[in-house]
Amino acid sequence: MSQITDTILEQIRDRFAQVDSCPQQGSRIFFENAGGALTLKSVVETSAQYAAIADNQGRDNPGSHELVRVINKAKDDMRVFMNAPGGQFFAGESGTELLFRLIMNACLGSAEGGTVLGSTLEHPSTRSACARWAGVARQKHVLIDHDDASGTITADAYAKAVTPETVVATIVHTSPVTGMGVDLAACAAAIREVAPGCLIIVDGIQHAAHGRIDLEAYGVDGYVISPYKMFSRHGYGLAWISDRLTHVPHNALIDGPEDNWEMGTRDTGSYATLSDVADYLEWLGGEVSDATDRRAKFVAAGEAIHAHEKALTDAMIRGTGNLPGLAEMEGVTILGGADNPAREGLVSLTVEGVPSVDVVKRLNEQGIRTHLRKADHYSGNILAPLGMDSCVRVSMCHYNSVGEVAKFLGVMKELTS
Repeated sequence: MSQITDTILEQIRDRFAQVDSCPQQGSRIFFENAGGALTLKSVVETSAQYAAIADNQGRDNPGSHELVRVINKAKDDMRVFMNAPGGQFFAGESGTELLFRLIMNACLGSAEGGTVLGSTLEHPSTRSACARWAGVARQKHVLIDHDDASGTITADAYAKAVTPETVVATIVHTSPVTGMGVDLAACAAAIREVAPGCLIIVDGIQHAAHGRIDLEAYGVDGYVISPYKMFSRHGYGLAWISDRLTHVPHNALIDGPEDNWEMGTRDTGSYATLSDVADYLEWLGGEVSDATDRRAKFVAAGEAIHAHEKALTDAMIRGTGNLPGLAEMEGVTILGGADNPAREGLVSLTVEGVPSVDVVKRLNEQGIRTHLRKADHYSGNILAPLGMDSCVRVSMCHYNSVGEVAKFLGVMKELTS
Protein backbone atom coordinates (compact mmCIF):
# COMPACT_ATOMS: atom_id res chain seq x y z
CA MET A 1 0.00 0.00 0.00
CA SER A 2 1.23 3.49 -0.90
CA GLN A 3 2.50 5.09 2.28
CA ILE A 4 3.83 8.47 3.36
CA THR A 5 6.75 7.68 5.70
CA ASP A 6 8.30 10.20 8.11
CA THR A 7 11.15 10.74 5.64
CA ILE A 8 8.76 11.40 2.75
CA LEU A 9 6.64 13.67 4.98
CA GLU A 10 9.72 15.78 5.70
CA GLN A 11 10.36 16.12 1.96
CA ILE A 12 6.68 16.95 1.36
CA ARG A 13 6.68 19.69 4.00
CA ASP A 14 9.83 21.18 2.52
CA ARG A 15 7.99 21.77 -0.78
CA PHE A 16 5.26 23.95 0.76
CA ALA A 17 5.41 27.63 1.72
CA GLN A 18 4.56 28.64 5.32
CA VAL A 19 4.12 25.01 6.35
CA ASP A 20 4.64 25.73 10.07
CA SER A 21 4.63 29.52 10.38
CA CYS A 22 2.51 32.50 9.37
CA PRO A 23 4.00 35.93 8.50
CA GLN A 24 1.55 37.56 10.94
CA GLN A 25 1.26 34.97 13.70
CA GLY A 26 4.66 33.33 13.66
CA SER A 27 4.83 29.62 14.52
CA ARG A 28 1.52 27.85 13.89
CA ILE A 29 -0.11 24.56 12.93
CA PHE A 30 -2.30 24.83 9.83
CA PHE A 31 -5.60 22.96 10.23
CA GLU A 32 -7.59 25.31 7.97
CA ASN A 33 -6.93 23.50 4.70
CA ALA A 34 -10.58 23.37 3.67
CA GLY A 35 -10.50 27.17 3.60
CA GLY A 36 -7.49 27.07 1.30
CA ALA A 37 -4.61 24.60 1.23
CA LEU A 38 -0.96 25.55 1.67
CA THR A 39 0.81 26.74 -1.51
CA LEU A 40 3.66 24.92 -3.19
CA LYS A 41 6.92 26.92 -3.23
CA SER A 42 7.17 26.17 -6.96
CA VAL A 43 3.75 27.84 -7.46
CA VAL A 44 4.98 31.00 -5.70
CA GLU A 45 8.06 31.13 -7.96
CA THR A 46 6.09 30.44 -11.14
CA SER A 47 3.50 33.13 -10.28
CA ALA A 48 6.24 35.75 -9.87
CA GLN A 49 7.88 34.70 -13.14
CA TYR A 50 4.67 35.01 -15.18
CA ALA A 51 3.64 38.29 -13.53
CA ALA A 52 6.58 39.89 -15.35
CA ILE A 53 5.58 38.77 -18.87
CA ALA A 54 4.04 41.43 -21.11
CA ASP A 55 3.33 39.18 -24.12
CA ASN A 56 -0.21 38.06 -24.89
CA GLN A 57 -1.49 34.75 -26.21
CA GLY A 58 -2.31 34.20 -29.88
CA ARG A 59 0.39 36.42 -31.42
CA ASP A 60 3.06 35.38 -33.90
CA ASN A 61 6.16 35.90 -31.78
CA PRO A 62 8.37 33.61 -29.65
CA GLY A 63 7.00 34.95 -26.32
CA SER A 64 3.39 34.39 -27.35
CA HIS A 65 4.12 30.92 -28.76
CA GLU A 66 5.61 29.93 -25.40
CA LEU A 67 2.52 31.14 -23.51
CA VAL A 68 0.27 29.02 -25.72
CA ARG A 69 2.55 26.00 -25.21
CA VAL A 70 2.42 26.45 -21.41
CA ILE A 71 -1.41 26.68 -21.43
CA ASN A 72 -1.75 23.57 -23.61
CA LYS A 73 0.70 21.66 -21.43
CA ALA A 74 -1.27 22.56 -18.27
CA LYS A 75 -4.49 21.33 -19.89
CA ASP A 76 -2.74 18.09 -20.90
CA ASP A 77 -1.36 17.70 -17.36
CA MET A 78 -4.86 18.08 -15.90
CA ARG A 79 -6.21 15.62 -18.48
CA VAL A 80 -3.83 12.92 -17.17
CA PHE A 81 -4.22 13.88 -13.49
CA MET A 82 -8.05 13.78 -13.65
CA ASN A 83 -8.21 10.96 -16.25
CA ALA A 84 -10.27 12.88 -18.78
CA PRO A 85 -9.78 11.47 -22.30
CA GLY A 86 -12.53 13.68 -23.79
CA GLY A 87 -14.02 17.10 -23.11
CA GLN A 88 -12.06 20.26 -22.38
CA PHE A 89 -10.48 22.20 -19.51
CA PHE A 90 -10.66 25.97 -19.10
CA ALA A 91 -9.97 28.56 -16.42
CA GLY A 92 -12.45 31.09 -15.03
CA GLU A 93 -12.72 33.71 -12.31
CA SER A 94 -13.23 31.20 -9.45
CA GLY A 95 -14.72 27.81 -8.68
CA THR A 96 -18.01 29.46 -7.68
CA GLU A 97 -18.18 31.50 -10.89
CA LEU A 98 -17.53 28.41 -13.01
CA LEU A 99 -20.21 26.36 -11.23
CA PHE A 100 -22.68 29.20 -11.85
CA ARG A 101 -21.68 29.35 -15.53
CA LEU A 102 -21.90 25.59 -16.12
CA ILE A 103 -25.26 25.35 -14.34
CA MET A 104 -26.65 28.43 -16.14
CA ASN A 105 -25.81 27.01 -19.56
CA ALA A 106 -27.02 23.51 -18.63
CA CYS A 107 -30.39 24.87 -17.46
CA LEU A 108 -30.85 27.26 -20.39
CA GLY A 109 -29.78 24.55 -22.84
CA SER A 110 -32.25 21.92 -21.60
CA ALA A 111 -36.01 21.44 -21.76
CA GLU A 112 -38.47 23.87 -20.21
CA GLY A 113 -40.62 22.17 -17.58
CA GLY A 114 -37.84 19.73 -16.69
CA THR A 115 -36.41 19.13 -13.22
CA VAL A 116 -33.09 20.38 -11.85
CA LEU A 117 -32.01 17.97 -9.10
CA GLY A 118 -29.53 18.57 -6.28
CA SER A 119 -29.11 17.88 -2.57
CA THR A 120 -29.08 19.78 0.72
CA LEU A 121 -25.48 18.60 1.25
CA GLU A 122 -24.22 20.99 -1.41
CA HIS A 123 -22.33 24.26 -1.04
CA PRO A 124 -24.42 27.38 -1.86
CA SER A 125 -22.53 27.84 -5.14
CA THR A 126 -24.45 24.96 -6.74
CA ARG A 127 -27.67 25.33 -4.74
CA SER A 128 -27.91 29.07 -5.49
CA ALA A 129 -27.05 28.65 -9.18
CA CYS A 130 -29.69 25.94 -9.59
CA ALA A 131 -32.34 27.96 -7.74
CA ARG A 132 -31.70 30.99 -9.96
CA TRP A 133 -31.31 29.37 -13.37
CA ALA A 134 -34.01 26.70 -12.97
CA GLY A 135 -36.36 29.63 -12.32
CA VAL A 136 -35.19 31.55 -15.39
CA ALA A 137 -35.39 28.42 -17.57
CA ARG A 138 -38.89 27.60 -16.21
CA GLN A 139 -37.74 24.38 -14.61
CA LYS A 140 -38.47 22.84 -11.23
CA HIS A 141 -35.64 22.85 -8.67
CA VAL A 142 -35.70 19.82 -6.34
CA LEU A 143 -33.33 19.32 -3.38
CA ILE A 144 -32.90 15.84 -1.89
CA ASP A 145 -32.34 15.79 1.87
CA HIS A 146 -28.89 14.51 2.81
CA ASP A 147 -28.45 12.15 5.76
CA ASP A 148 -27.84 14.25 8.89
CA ALA A 149 -26.33 11.40 10.90
CA SER A 150 -23.66 10.43 8.36
CA GLY A 151 -23.15 13.90 6.87
CA THR A 152 -23.31 12.62 3.30
CA ILE A 153 -25.71 11.55 0.54
CA THR A 154 -26.03 8.18 -1.18
CA ALA A 155 -26.73 6.96 -4.70
CA ASP A 156 -29.92 5.43 -3.31
CA ALA A 157 -31.20 8.91 -2.35
CA TYR A 158 -30.59 10.13 -5.92
CA ALA A 159 -32.20 6.97 -7.35
CA LYS A 160 -35.40 7.64 -5.37
CA ALA A 161 -35.61 11.29 -6.50
CA VAL A 162 -34.57 11.18 -10.15
CA THR A 163 -37.29 11.06 -12.84
CA PRO A 164 -37.20 10.88 -16.65
CA GLU A 165 -37.87 14.67 -16.56
CA THR A 166 -34.58 15.38 -14.72
CA VAL A 167 -32.59 17.52 -17.17
CA VAL A 168 -29.79 18.84 -14.91
CA ALA A 169 -28.34 17.32 -11.73
CA THR A 170 -25.67 18.55 -9.31
CA ILE A 171 -23.51 16.51 -6.94
CA VAL A 172 -20.95 17.68 -4.36
CA HIS A 173 -17.94 15.34 -4.32
CA THR A 174 -16.99 16.16 -0.70
CA SER A 175 -18.81 18.36 1.81
CA PRO A 176 -16.73 21.31 3.06
CA VAL A 177 -18.69 21.30 6.34
CA THR A 178 -18.95 17.63 7.32
CA GLY A 179 -15.84 16.56 5.39
CA MET A 180 -17.64 13.49 4.06
CA GLY A 181 -17.09 12.23 0.54
CA VAL A 182 -19.81 11.07 -1.84
CA ASP A 183 -19.70 8.00 -4.11
CA LEU A 184 -19.79 10.10 -7.26
CA ALA A 185 -19.73 7.27 -9.81
CA ALA A 186 -22.65 5.52 -8.09
CA CYS A 187 -24.73 8.72 -7.81
CA ALA A 188 -24.13 9.59 -11.48
CA ALA A 189 -25.02 6.03 -12.55
CA ALA A 190 -28.27 6.18 -10.54
CA ILE A 191 -29.21 9.41 -12.34
CA ARG A 192 -28.22 8.10 -15.80
CA GLU A 193 -30.28 4.93 -15.37
CA VAL A 194 -33.51 6.96 -15.23
CA ALA A 195 -32.47 10.14 -17.11
CA PRO A 196 -29.67 9.19 -19.53
CA GLY A 197 -29.60 12.62 -21.19
CA CYS A 198 -29.32 14.55 -17.91
CA LEU A 199 -26.41 17.04 -17.66
CA ILE A 200 -24.54 16.20 -14.43
CA ILE A 201 -22.35 18.90 -12.88
CA VAL A 202 -20.02 18.24 -9.95
CA ASP A 203 -18.56 20.52 -7.29
CA GLY A 204 -15.11 18.96 -6.79
CA ILE A 205 -13.70 21.97 -4.91
CA GLN A 206 -13.41 20.38 -1.47
CA HIS A 207 -12.36 16.98 -2.84
CA ALA A 208 -9.48 18.04 -5.10
CA ALA A 209 -6.74 18.36 -2.43
CA HIS A 210 -7.36 14.77 -1.34
CA GLY A 211 -6.44 13.34 -4.77
CA ARG A 212 -8.20 10.43 -6.49
CA ILE A 213 -10.07 12.15 -9.33
CA ASP A 214 -11.14 9.89 -12.21
CA LEU A 215 -13.46 11.69 -14.63
CA GLU A 216 -13.73 8.76 -17.02
CA ALA A 217 -15.08 6.57 -14.22
CA TYR A 218 -17.70 9.13 -13.11
CA GLY A 219 -19.60 9.63 -16.36
CA VAL A 220 -20.46 13.27 -15.57
CA ASP A 221 -20.58 16.42 -17.75
CA GLY A 222 -18.89 19.04 -15.61
CA TYR A 223 -16.31 19.05 -12.80
CA VAL A 224 -15.07 22.23 -11.11
CA ILE A 225 -12.15 22.84 -8.74
CA SER A 226 -10.63 25.88 -7.01
CA PRO A 227 -6.85 25.53 -7.45
CA TYR A 228 -6.08 27.47 -4.24
CA LYS A 229 -7.60 24.50 -2.43
CA MET A 230 -5.29 22.17 -4.38
CA PHE A 231 -1.84 23.64 -3.56
CA SER A 232 -1.95 26.39 -6.20
CA ARG A 233 -3.07 29.99 -5.61
CA HIS A 234 -6.07 32.31 -5.49
CA GLY A 235 -7.47 34.22 -8.45
CA TYR A 236 -8.90 31.54 -10.74
CA GLY A 237 -10.98 28.37 -10.99
CA LEU A 238 -10.67 25.36 -13.27
CA ALA A 239 -13.51 23.54 -15.02
CA TRP A 240 -13.69 20.38 -17.09
CA ILE A 241 -16.72 19.92 -19.34
CA SER A 242 -17.76 16.96 -21.49
CA ASP A 243 -18.07 17.19 -25.26
CA ARG A 244 -21.85 17.21 -24.79
CA LEU A 245 -21.79 20.20 -22.42
CA THR A 246 -19.21 21.94 -24.65
CA HIS A 247 -21.78 22.10 -27.46
CA VAL A 248 -24.60 23.56 -25.34
CA PRO A 249 -25.25 27.22 -26.31
CA HIS A 250 -23.05 29.50 -24.17
CA ASN A 251 -21.62 33.04 -24.05
CA ALA A 252 -19.08 33.45 -26.85
CA LEU A 253 -17.82 36.09 -29.25
CA ILE A 254 -19.63 36.39 -32.61
CA ASP A 255 -17.64 34.53 -35.28
CA GLY A 256 -15.22 33.27 -32.62
CA PRO A 257 -14.37 29.57 -32.10
CA GLU A 258 -17.66 27.76 -31.34
CA ASP A 259 -16.28 25.48 -28.63
CA ASN A 260 -14.51 28.22 -26.65
CA TRP A 261 -15.84 28.69 -23.11
CA GLU A 262 -13.06 30.96 -21.90
CA MET A 263 -14.06 34.59 -21.44
CA GLY A 264 -11.24 36.81 -22.65
CA THR A 265 -7.53 36.37 -22.05
CA ARG A 266 -6.71 34.24 -19.01
CA ASP A 267 -3.56 34.46 -16.91
CA THR A 268 -0.94 32.07 -18.33
CA GLY A 269 0.67 31.95 -14.87
CA SER A 270 -2.44 30.37 -13.40
CA TYR A 271 -2.25 27.56 -15.96
CA ALA A 272 1.50 27.19 -15.37
CA THR A 273 0.92 26.67 -11.65
CA LEU A 274 -1.43 23.76 -12.45
CA SER A 275 1.57 22.09 -14.09
CA ASP A 276 3.51 22.72 -10.86
CA VAL A 277 0.77 20.91 -8.92
CA ALA A 278 0.79 18.04 -11.43
CA ASP A 279 4.61 17.78 -11.22
CA TYR A 280 4.42 17.68 -7.43
CA LEU A 281 1.77 14.93 -7.36
CA GLU A 282 3.71 12.95 -9.96
CA TRP A 283 6.83 13.24 -7.77
CA LEU A 284 4.85 12.10 -4.72
CA GLY A 285 3.40 9.12 -6.60
CA GLY A 286 6.91 8.09 -7.58
CA GLU A 287 8.08 8.31 -3.95
CA VAL A 288 5.28 6.17 -2.50
CA SER A 289 5.14 3.52 -5.24
CA ASP A 290 7.10 1.75 -7.98
CA ALA A 291 4.78 3.18 -10.66
CA THR A 292 6.45 4.36 -13.87
CA ASP A 293 3.37 5.41 -15.86
CA ARG A 294 2.35 9.01 -15.18
CA ARG A 295 -1.35 8.32 -14.54
CA ALA A 296 -0.37 5.44 -12.22
CA LYS A 297 1.82 7.86 -10.23
CA PHE A 298 -1.14 10.23 -9.81
CA VAL A 299 -3.29 7.32 -8.62
CA ALA A 300 -0.58 6.22 -6.15
CA ALA A 301 -0.24 9.78 -4.84
CA GLY A 302 -4.02 9.96 -4.30
CA GLU A 303 -4.06 6.63 -2.44
CA ALA A 304 -1.14 7.70 -0.22
CA ILE A 305 -2.78 11.07 0.51
CA HIS A 306 -6.04 9.33 1.44
CA ALA A 307 -4.28 6.81 3.71
CA HIS A 308 -2.19 9.48 5.47
CA GLU A 309 -5.18 11.73 6.06
CA LYS A 310 -7.16 8.79 7.44
CA ALA A 311 -4.30 8.17 9.90
CA LEU A 312 -4.50 11.85 10.93
CA THR A 313 -8.29 11.87 11.45
CA ASP A 314 -8.11 8.49 13.25
CA ALA A 315 -5.49 9.93 15.62
CA MET A 316 -7.63 13.02 16.17
CA ILE A 317 -10.77 11.01 16.91
CA ARG A 318 -9.27 7.99 18.70
CA GLY A 319 -6.20 9.56 20.30
CA THR A 320 -2.45 9.21 19.90
CA GLY A 321 0.29 8.33 22.39
CA ASN A 322 -1.19 8.94 25.85
CA LEU A 323 -3.56 11.66 24.62
CA PRO A 324 -7.28 10.86 24.43
CA GLY A 325 -9.03 11.47 21.11
CA LEU A 326 -12.05 13.71 20.56
CA ALA A 327 -14.38 10.70 20.80
CA GLU A 328 -13.29 10.17 24.44
CA MET A 329 -13.51 13.82 25.49
CA GLU A 330 -16.41 14.93 27.65
CA GLY A 331 -19.01 17.05 25.85
CA VAL A 332 -17.44 16.80 22.36
CA THR A 333 -19.81 16.06 19.45
CA ILE A 334 -18.28 15.03 16.11
CA LEU A 335 -20.34 15.81 13.01
CA GLY A 336 -20.99 12.67 10.99
CA GLY A 337 -20.05 10.46 13.95
CA ALA A 338 -16.72 9.06 15.12
CA ASP A 339 -16.71 6.06 12.76
CA ASN A 340 -17.42 7.26 9.26
CA PRO A 341 -15.64 5.70 6.27
CA ALA A 342 -16.67 8.66 4.05
CA ARG A 343 -14.48 11.11 6.02
CA GLU A 344 -11.82 12.98 4.01
CA GLY A 345 -9.21 14.73 6.16
CA LEU A 346 -11.71 16.86 8.09
CA VAL A 347 -13.31 16.77 11.53
CA SER A 348 -16.06 19.23 12.51
CA LEU A 349 -16.98 19.36 16.18
CA THR A 350 -18.76 21.18 18.97
CA VAL A 351 -17.90 21.38 22.66
CA GLU A 352 -20.81 21.41 25.11
CA GLY A 353 -20.87 24.61 27.16
CA VAL A 354 -18.13 26.32 25.13
CA PRO A 355 -19.21 28.44 22.14
CA SER A 356 -17.44 27.31 18.96
CA VAL A 357 -16.14 30.85 18.41
CA ASP A 358 -14.28 30.56 21.75
CA VAL A 359 -12.86 27.13 20.88
CA VAL A 360 -11.43 28.53 17.62
CA LYS A 361 -10.03 31.53 19.53
CA ARG A 362 -8.43 29.38 22.24
CA LEU A 363 -6.83 27.10 19.64
CA ASN A 364 -5.56 30.12 17.70
CA GLU A 365 -3.97 31.53 20.86
CA GLN A 366 -2.04 28.26 21.10
CA GLY A 367 -0.92 28.58 17.47
CA ILE A 368 -3.43 26.14 15.99
CA ARG A 369 -5.37 27.52 13.01
CA THR A 370 -8.93 26.15 12.65
CA HIS A 371 -12.16 27.74 11.43
CA LEU A 372 -15.58 28.66 12.77
CA ARG A 373 -18.51 27.52 10.63
CA LYS A 374 -21.78 29.29 11.45
CA ALA A 375 -25.34 28.33 10.54
CA ASP A 376 -25.32 31.02 7.82
CA HIS A 377 -25.81 30.90 4.03
CA TYR A 378 -22.64 28.78 3.75
CA SER A 379 -23.27 26.12 6.39
CA GLY A 380 -26.84 26.50 7.65
CA ASN A 381 -27.97 23.65 5.37
CA ILE A 382 -25.78 21.27 7.41
CA LEU A 383 -25.88 22.81 10.90
CA ALA A 384 -29.53 23.94 11.24
CA PRO A 385 -31.02 20.42 10.90
CA LEU A 386 -28.61 19.29 13.65
CA GLY A 387 -29.80 22.09 15.94
CA MET A 388 -26.33 23.71 15.91
CA ASP A 389 -25.67 27.43 15.52
CA SER A 390 -21.99 26.82 14.74
CA CYS A 391 -19.15 24.31 14.81
CA VAL A 392 -15.36 24.14 14.75
CA ARG A 393 -13.91 22.85 11.47
CA VAL A 394 -10.51 21.17 11.76
CA SER A 395 -9.28 20.36 8.25
CA MET A 396 -6.05 18.56 7.44
CA CYS A 397 -3.97 17.75 4.39
CA HIS A 398 -1.28 15.16 3.68
CA TYR A 399 1.52 17.54 4.73
CA ASN A 400 0.16 17.64 8.29
CA SER A 401 1.65 15.30 10.90
CA VAL A 402 0.44 13.16 13.78
CA GLY A 403 2.69 15.34 15.97
CA GLU A 404 0.57 18.37 15.01
CA VAL A 405 -2.58 16.39 15.82
CA ALA A 406 -1.10 15.58 19.26
CA LYS A 407 -0.57 19.29 19.99
CA PHE A 408 -4.17 19.97 18.98
CA LEU A 409 -5.42 17.18 21.27
CA GLY A 410 -3.37 18.57 24.15
CA VAL A 411 -5.12 21.93 23.88
CA MET A 412 -8.53 20.27 23.44
CA LYS A 413 -7.93 18.14 26.54
CA GLU A 414 -7.36 21.28 28.64
CA LEU A 415 -10.30 23.03 27.02
CA THR A 416 -12.76 20.19 27.76
CA SER A 417 -11.63 19.20 31.25
